[in-house]
Amino acid sequence: MGSIGFFRKAIETMPRDDLDAVIDERVRYTIQYANDNSPFYRKWFREHSINISDIREHEDLLQLPIISGHTIRNNQPPLTDSFQFLSAKMNEIYTIHETSGTTGNPKAFFLTWQDWLRYSEKYARIFRSYGISKGDRVVVCASYGMNVGANMMTLAARRTGTTIIPAGKCTFPIRIIRNYKPTVVIGSVFKLIRLARRLEADGIDPKESGIERLVVGGESFAEASRKYLSTLWDCEVYNTYGSTEGTMCGECVAKAGLHVPEDLIHMDLYNPRMDQFVPDGEYGRIILTKLLPVGERCGTLLINYDTEDATAVVSREKCSCGRTSLRIKTPEREGERFFVEDLSFNRVDIERGVFQPDNMQYLTGEYEAFLYGGRETDSTVLRVSLECTDPANTDISLIQETFRKAFFRFKPELRESYINGSLEMLFHFTGPGELELYKVQGRPKRVVDRR
Repeated sequence: MGSIGFFRKAIETMPRDDLDAVIDERVRYTIQYANDNSPFYRKWFREHSINISDIREHEDLLQLPIISGHTIRNNQPPLTDSFQFLSAKMNEIYTIHETSGTTGNPKAFFLTWQDWLRYSEKYARIFRSYGISKGDRVVVCASYGMNVGANMMTLAARRTGTTIIPAGKCTFPIRIIRNYKPTVVIGSVFKLIRLARRLEADGIDPKESGIERLVVGGESFAEASRKYLSTLWDCEVYNTYGSTEGTMCGECVAKAGLHVPEDLIHMDLYNPRMDQFVPDGEYGRIILTKLLPVGERCGTLLINYDTEDATAVVSREKCSCGRTSLRIKTPEREGERFFVEDLSFNRVDIERGVFQPDNMQYLTGEYEAFLYGGRETDSTVLRVSLECTDPANTDISLIQETFRKAFFRFKPELRESYINGSLEMLFHFTGPGELELYKVQGRPKRVVDRR
């Protein structure tokens, strides 16, 4: 199938001109497939007077309107009698999936077996890019349910000769580490930090646990978080980005951006007005198109889909690992972007301030932040709550100063707002288990806007 470090070397190292030709061929086929098989897109093309023969290459996608999660929800039950995005016959559907529904009613997605093979290939390529191969034993701390991640990673392991330990959660019994000696754990930053604490409490040094790699997914994170996690476990930590919609991207051993499998998914980065592409290096909204190899079928096709995530292109040049696909920065949720007057910051910007090395001699890494203010006030208050291992012996002044320096290093435009008083920062320090997020059911929000 490939060589060490690659799952499908021919496509992963394809020269740029050849890869662009493959992308454009698949754009044409995907548009034709949508017209022939998707009730939504067939009507969508007609209502927007789109001549599908005019869509010849990926730049032409700019001519097409953008759809959103709201569009999908409006074209499925209970708002319609049928699933208008269904783009294959029901007897061709292998599995049915739903998103978490944290931003509204869950979006439904239908996958054919060919979808499964394409999705799992993306993960198989990522596994190989991390150096994961036959002989590795991988603990998957992602739920096995109607989302796709854990299931697709399991199939990817089958295709790469890797052994999966389907724990489902990072709260698995410590005997899993002792008995089965996994070499890789996949989970979110905070789950992996908590797992390390549990190992230490059970008398196991995470550095001596046999774990060789950690794969972080499920949420964006700060580079400072990765460094702390790497120090805690004394191993490599890799980043991945994926969704039920099909956006599976991952780093390689060079850690020089996340590789996008461009032959299977096409990403355009749009400006805030959503009417032009942004130049490489600038942050833009990720608009996704699922590309179909000629002759293949798809259960739920997405064209010009707004992921509500933002990123920037790191490079389109050949990576030192040999891959030629474009590389992007870690995507950030637009829903986790907050504004002070006309200036913005992201949850990740706050996390950078938390996970500074000087801070982590006192902090557990758990935090939450709240924004206060309103139309009647002249300022926005950012209140950051930090969990300490021992509040009575915590250098509060050092932590506050370190946080502010790191925050403003990445957000210098907000420094003036802080100086003139339109942005205030307050800090609250708690003992273990005292943050508000521990009382919240489901996935907690790290930053809550209470303005």
